[in-house]
Amino acid sequence: MTDRTDKAEYFIIKALENGVNVMGLTRGHDTRFHHTEKLDQGEVMIAQFTEHTSAIKVRGKALIQTSHGEITNE
Repeated sequence: MTDRTDKAEYFIIKALENGVNVMGLTRGHDTRFHHTEKLDQGEVMIAQFTEHTSAIKVRGKALIQTSHGEITNE
């Protein structure tokens, strides 16, 4: 199996309010939450997709930046 983490793109999540939740979801037959982080206003998380993480869910107001652009959720 090839290690894809060295080629995976990074993305940035910046909390625009206190208590922003960032949740990583697994790959595979059953999608499950496998990791959560709570960010306070101004905190930044730099992350990437891996062989175990196929999706990220962000709950709370945050700026999300990727190589494809940026979006602010509400």
